Amino acid sequence: MAIITQDVSFPGSTGKPLQARLAQPEGNGPFPAIVVIHEIYGLNDNIRDITGRFADQGYVALGVDLFAGHSRAVCMAQFMGGMLFNSTDHLGIRDLKASLDYLSKLPNVDPQRVGAVGYCMGGSFAIAWASTDKRLKAIAPYYAMNPRPAEAIARLCPVVGSYPKSDFTANAGKTLDGKLNDYKIEHDIKIYPGAKHSFFNDQNAASYNADAAKDSWERVLGFFQTHVKG
Repeated sequence: MAIITQDVSFPGSTGKPLQARLAQPEGNGPFPAIVVIHEIYGLNDNIRDITGRFADQGYVALGVDLFAGHSRAVCMAQFMGGMLFNSTDHLGIRDLKASLDYLSKLPNVDPQRVGAVGYCMGGSFAIAWASTDKRLKAIAPYYAMNPRPAEAIARLCPVVGSYPKSDFTANAGKTLDGKLNDYKIEHDIKIYPGAKHSFFNDQNAASYNADAAKDSWERVLGFFQTHVKG
C-alpha cells in the first residue's frame, strides 16, 4: 500500500506544541487509527518505522514525541514520578489524550476506530491511558508495567500484550493476564521465552529477537483487525 509520511506539530495538554511522525495510507478513508508510544529513547527511527508499518496495513498512525521541547531527563523524572504516584493522570497521559484529539479530527480518520501500541514506558502509558479513555478500542503494550492502583485494569479495553520471559516486566504481564481474566476483558497476553527487553526493536541488535517480533506483530495485527478495524 502506498503511504504518505510527514512530521507534524499540534498543541499538547499544556498548550505547548508536541511533535510527531504521521504516516497514512493514500486515499480519503476514513481509516482506523493508531497512536504509537515510544520507549525512553523518544521518537527515534525505530518508532518512525513502526508508524509506517501500521500505515502500510491501512491505519493512520501517529508516533508522538512525548519529550518534545523538553529535556529527556526532566521528562523521565516527571513520568516516573507520575507512574509511581498517579499513573493514570500525569503529563504523559494528558499529552497522549491531546494526541488522540488531534488524530481523531483528521478528515481521513474514523474516530470510532482507534487504538494504541506502546513499548516499555510507552506500553505502561498505553495501559494507564486506556483505563481513563474510552475512545481506545484496543491497546498493544510491549514489556510494560501495570497502572496504580491495580483496580484501574477493570476499566481497560481489549488488550494484546507481549512480554519477554527474561525481563522484569514478565511478572507484570502475568499479573495483567490474571486480572483481565478476573474482569472478563478480552485479551491475548503472551510471554516469549528467550526474548529480552526491547525485543521488537530491530534497530538494536543486542535486544532484537526476530521470531518474537514477527509473532507479536502478527498477533497485534490480528487483534487490531478484530477490535479496531472492525
